[in-house]
Parts: sequence; structure tokens; C-alpha cells
Amino acid sequence: MKDFTHIDDKGRVRMVDVTHKDTTERTALAEGKISMTPDTFEKIYNQSIKKGNVLETARIAGIMAAKKTSDLIPMCHPLNITHVAVDFFPDKQKNAIGIQASVRLKGQTGVEMEALTAVCAAALTIYDMCKSYDKAMIISDIKLLKKTGGKSGTW
Repeated sequence: MKDFTHIDDKGRVRMVDVTHKDTTERTALAEGKISMTPDTFEKIYNQSIKKGNVLETARIAGIMAAKKTSDLIPMCHPLNITHVAVDFFPDKQKNAIGIQASVRLKGQTGVEMEALTAVCAAALTIYDMCKSYDKAMIISDIKLLKKTGGKSGTW
């Protein structure tokens, strides 16, 4: 079991001890997208969804989710995040909205999970606010684009 970072020598689950890791500036950038019907896409951008401003609500949800990642993902460290940004990129040809989240802090562990969680929460919020118009929306392509800091450096 010594090869597993989240399991001790007796096979019990544990949080990785980062006490002795150097504090460095760490960043992560993640993205994903949500695809929908042309009508739903237009309603979002004309701000005619009955529940309100979809993208600003999704932006808030993404930021809040990044801050609460350790409450959602087992063994994830609670972090003192210093910056979260969630941005949207409409693609009218594909009736899709690209979502990017960037997260930054100075700490002993990375923020990849926080950036990925922000993207997921933003996409789910868009789905939730628009599902009465379009239940066939597709959330896809969620991935880490870049991370910096720590022992492994830039990826």
C-alpha cells in the first residue's frame, strides 16, 4: 500500500500530509462546455430565461464551488484560495457555451480540483436554470488545461 498516497500502511484512507511541502504560488486553469438547442442558447444571451441571469448566476456558483471543494471531494485539503475567476465563451455556431475557471493561491497543495469543481458547478447551474426549456443539454469536455507551482512545476 506504500504506493498509494491516500492509504496508510494498514490500508486505511487518509488525507495526504502536506505539512512539510514548500509554500509556493499555485494556479490552475480548467475548462468545459455545455451544448444546447439554438432556442435555449438565444434565451440565455437575450436574458429571457425566467429564472434570471443565467451566466452571472453560474459564475457565482462556480466561485462558491471552488471555495467549497474540500466539502465535496474526499481527502481534498481545505484551501485559503486567493482568487477565482469563471468566464464564459459563447459559440453560436455550435449552440454551446465554453466555461473556464482559474484559481490561485499561495499554499502547500495545488488548486486543480478547485478549478475543475468551479467549471462543473457553473455548467450544472446553467443546466438547472434552463432545464425547463431543454432537458437534452450536454455537459462535456471538462478538463485541466494548465497548472503551475509546487514540486511538479508547470503542466
